[in-house]
Amino acid sequence: MALLEVRDLKVVFQRRGEKPFTAVDEVSFDVEPGQTVGLVGESGCGKSVTSLAIMRLLAKRGNHVSGSVSFEGTDLLSLPDKEMRDRRGRDLGMVFQDPLSSLNPVIPIGLQITEVLERHRGMSRKAASVEAAELLDKVGIPDPARRLSEYPHQLSGGMRQRALIAIALACRPRLLIADEPTTALDVTIQAQILALLRELVQDTGTALIMITHDLGVVAGLCDEVNVLYGGKIVERAERHSLFAEPRHPYTHGLLASIPRLDAGRGEKLIPIKGSVSDNIPWDGGCAFAPRCPNALGVCREVSPQLTPDRGGLLRCHNPVIPAVAARGGAR
Repeated sequence: MALLEVRDLKVVFQRRGEKPFTAVDEVSFDVEPGQTVGLVGESGCGKSVTSLAIMRLLAKRGNHVSGSVSFEGTDLLSLPDKEMRDRRGRDLGMVFQDPLSSLNPVIPIGLQITEVLERHRGMSRKAASVEAAELLDKVGIPDPARRLSEYPHQLSGGMRQRALIAIALACRPRLLIADEPTTALDVTIQAQILALLRELVQDTGTALIMITHDLGVVAGLCDEVNVLYGGKIVERAERHSLFAEPRHPYTHGLLASIPRLDAGRGEKLIPIKGSVSDNIPWDGGCAFAPRCPNALGVCREVSPQLTPDRGGLLRCHNPVIPAVAARGGAR
């Protein structure tokens, strides 16, 4: 049995006087123990909303969540609030996107870690303080005993991100969700954070959902990759297969827009035209069709289904031919 089974997850936002907006549209995927699964796409594709729906951290008003999120056979979406609060931190951990806004600015770092240990592991304040210092040391924060009494504004961006990881790992959760954990960090700190997450998965067997728009992060960390567009999964593949032979034009476009060290001098990047808002409803065709270089007439008339493709899944009427992808062009 998979550790986490997400089936037909759908999130619809509704504001008075406005049309409903579907941010996540029938997303399904599994996460095995010790596996790292990536959710990839541009901002606005539904990655973060998916994670917040899994953790049940969306506001109670103004949205509707349907489908199922099964963790070890228990549907998290139907759990009473008290039982879900017990699950968060203990079984499910999350590293949020912005460490500065995710940490409480008026509470010392140490107290933000010890309250998790006291709440979920029943530790005394003294024992929790010792454990908190060990956690900060484990995530690479120097002089951890002194840092316990410091406030978030006294730490650098990299240290705040490490502190968030320490909080998420305090109760040794079996599933960790990392939502853009390297955003706004310099490349050196990014590499350190990714190495830390990789070591934690290997050492503890924790399952990891990595949410990112950076395919470089995916290349070094994820086992399986789900590419999202317009709230739907458009391609799923094992990491090596995805990079070697991207099949969906959107995946191919993401890869083609990455700067390469082996590119010829003066070689231009190939951007994806338009923006994520330039789409059509999925029930009327393919949402990516207005931006797609492979678009056919059927793409604007018939919604493509997610079907098996070369060991993965693909939602496309006119996928990229591997030989063409290798040359850097579209079909």
